[in-house]
Amino acid sequence: MILDGQSPAAIAEAARRLAVGELVAFPTETVYGLGADAGNDAAVAAIFQAKGRPADHPLIVHVASADDASRFARHIPPVAERLMQAFWPGPLTLILPRREGMGEAASGGQGSIGLRCPSHPVTQSLLQACHSNQPPVWGLAGPSANRFGRVSPTTAQHVQDEFGPELAVLDGGACPVGIESAIVDCTRGVPVLLRPGVLTGPQIARACGERLWLPDELAQAAPRASGTLASHYAPQARLRLMDARALQDALDVLGPQASGIAVWSLAPVRPPSPRVSVRAMPAQPEAAARELFAVLRAFDAQGVRLIWVEQPPDTPEWAGVNDRLRRAAT
Repeated sequence: MILDGQSPAAIAEAARRLAVGELVAFPTETVYGLGADAGNDAAVAAIFQAKGRPADHPLIVHVASADDASRFARHIPPVAERLMQAFWPGPLTLILPRREGMGEAASGGQGSIGLRCPSHPVTQSLLQACHSNQPPVWGLAGPSANRFGRVSPTTAQHVQDEFGPELAVLDGGACPVGIESAIVDCTRGVPVLLRPGVLTGPQIARACGERLWLPDELAQAAPRASGTLASHYAPQARLRLMDARALQDALDVLGPQASGIAVWSLAPVRPPSPRVSVRAMPAQPEAAARELFAVLRAFDAQGVRLIWVEQPPDTPEWAGVNDRLRRAAT
């Protein structure tokens, strides 16, 4: 069922369901999350079951403020404090040392835990309502509300299409960011970017006040983190990335018989057949990120077999979109 996120009664109902161990999908500025009480291991286990997600693949825990992070984190390094001050609430997840006895199932059994403070007003209202539960719920485990490895949802309808009407979905409208948060590991002595998002590497590095590392630049292994598998965010159709010229050449080779193909491109495309669906990719990376998952879902709904996407520029501003497209094409 879809609940009106603008209704205080709906917020209270969602908080009540979470308090008794039920799952509730909720909006964030990035994508919709499939939520459970992060302190209730049985409820968290239900997330893994619903998504078909491996139990050792950790979830991100959403908290209402930086103050609540200390309930789940054993220690908050100074660089993490600087990042919280710069970007929380917002689309940044921090990997921190986990407090003993807190969020063990959500962390996939690791000694670290991913924490994020979302800026979406509906989610903030929900988190505040959860604080008023007896006993209080201090954080919501909330991976993207889709089957494991598939395209993330950016509207309440996407979630209902994925899980059916039995799941309660708190409707907060279309997600304004559209791709998942950037993830920075703060457990290894230096900040490490595990996953890009709409926040660019240079932006995050400036807030860190020190160099931002990449995982392959360090000898020690990174902790497992949400959404960092090589293959992820995949539509049902096969997705292929190519440059603008190669994309147009491939369409020209197919000619008038071309069918079952959808194209998302920055450059104008001449479709060789009316059976080829073409959509223009926005020239601004923020707008492209906002549309990305909705476009892939729309192409799947058309029943196409192939999705051809023009490779966006290899610049920091496009890193989040490129990351999702590469994983979807793997």
